[in-house]
Amino acid sequence: MIEPSIQPSHEGRVVSRPVLIVLHQETSSPGRVGILLREMGFALDIRRPPLGDGLPSTLDDHAGVVVFGGPMSANDDEEFVRRETDWLAVPLKEGRPLLGLCLGAQMLVNHLGGQVRPHPEGRAEYGWYELQPTLDGRAYMADWPSKVLQFHREGVVLPTAATLLAKGEDHFPNQAFSFGHNAVGVQFHPEVTAVMLHRWVVKAHERFEMPGAQSARQSIQGRLMHDAPLRQFAVALLHRLFIEAET
Repeated sequence: MIEPSIQPSHEGRVVSRPVLIVLHQETSSPGRVGILLREMGFALDIRRPPLGDGLPSTLDDHAGVVVFGGPMSANDDEEFVRRETDWLAVPLKEGRPLLGLCLGAQMLVNHLGGQVRPHPEGRAEYGWYELQPTLDGRAYMADWPSKVLQFHREGVVLPTAATLLAKGEDHFPNQAFSFGHNAVGVQFHPEVTAVMLHRWVVKAHERFEMPGAQSARQSIQGRLMHDAPLRQFAVALLHRLFIEAET
């Protein structure tokens, strides 16, 4: 399904190729990331591999790809998980912009030879947690938020070829990374709107009882204090990956 852009161009340039959007549930939305990309002039080509949508053999007709999150694990023995993880070779080989969010980042880690695994003490992150950019992260971009929205119970061990861009709290230290010049993965959720957060809190209420999780109330209230810098991060990251790549 193609969603048209909101703006026909960005900074005087005509954007002719859509961004491929990979979602993992029937009701999933690209949220704020989708809104920002459309405001930048990109149409969205939305695919849902768990529902049978195929992924293109080349990204010649796309400006890049964003792989979103989902309730499944990157380690699940599901055919679509294996296919999608293998498919990440396409944007990597072609040098197309690739952004992985939560599950998408974990699939990228697996593809590159790293590891995705649960915390040994069963801890999780649901709510708003501290983020600290590394020196490489500050060199990559300036706009890093001090707290980010997390919604996960697995973390990653980065492959040796990846560059750590931002660290989290002790239980899940690897929070953002890059690979080469075109691929970025983040463990957290810059795409989540207020409506999405309320829906997640209701649908996954039991996860807020896990060790390390904040309460549902804290998660909703935290958005009032911490969402504006997270939005600015999303703007800067999308500009870095998709706009600067076009120039």
